[in-house]
Amino acid sequence: MKIWTGRFDGEEESYHRIFQRVSTDSDYENIKPNDFVLHGFAVDEGVKRNKGRVGAQDAPDLIRKNMSNFPVVSSEFSLKDFGNIKCENNDLEAVQNLLADKVSKVLLKQGKSVVLGGGHEVTFAHYSGIRKAFPNQKIGIINFDAHFDNREPENGLATSGTGFWQIAQEGEIHSLHIGIQKNSNTRKLFEIADDFGMKYILADEIYSENIPNLMFTINSFLEDVDIVYVTVCMDVFNASIAPGVSAPAYNGIFAGRQFMQIYRHILSSEKIKALDVSEVNPNFDIQERTARLAASLVNEWFMF
Repeated sequence: MKIWTGRFDGEEESYHRIFQRVSTDSDYENIKPNDFVLHGFAVDEGVKRNKGRVGAQDAPDLIRKNMSNFPVVSSEFSLKDFGNIKCENNDLEAVQNLLADKVSKVLLKQGKSVVLGGGHEVTFAHYSGIRKAFPNQKIGIINFDAHFDNREPENGLATSGTGFWQIAQEGEIHSLHIGIQKNSNTRKLFEIADDFGMKYILADEIYSENIPNLMFTINSFLEDVDIVYVTVCMDVFNASIAPGVSAPAYNGIFAGRQFMQIYRHILSSEKIKALDVSEVNPNFDIQERTARLAASLVNEWFMF
């Protein structure tokens, strides 16, 4: 609880900030419907395997710190923090299975799953937990990312860049990728995305005049699925606002009016059951800009 601190203005509910509404827990039976339930995925073994800049395993507590002082908007808001999950003996697959089990318990209690990465290998773990909880539902994944993360594993080893390839191997994939960069994905990765039926919106397509077309694409996607999982890889953003990531995108998108219009519209959907942020790397952050942005993106969901 030392991480969850902030400005104290008073006990009255209208004064509350997030740190005043957090409870640490270890008993999943205590979860009530619509509780936000947080796990830290303190893991970047997948980033290491993917030859990225390691350090994201240290991000969950830093993101928590930057979440703490946001004001509480809803009188019903409750956040339960179940602590961090760490990778032992470089066994990424085991820790992904562990997170999946914990996420499924949250969702079966009708809680809302929030995960703070860690590397983007969190995607396959988080999705697996959702699939375990809702085996007969059509799960849609909205991925804000510069990369498709649909590489085939080398030597059978998963990485931070193989999540969507792994998901596709388990059956039909339903995903919409927003912020994809042409200069961050080979032609082969675009071909794999097309073969898998992965839908995408290029970073170059996110501009004011095109918002109506993007909203149509997003609404069509939302209408076609039963459950929505949102995952945000922080390298989707321009390096000037998100310098602390494993793979910086110097021409990434900005968290300006157009992005927030899209992002908030997605978060307003009642179909969303899970959200995570990943690839915050404190070793390369500047004045905690990236961690603060990641925290604010999570907080946007808390305000609905």
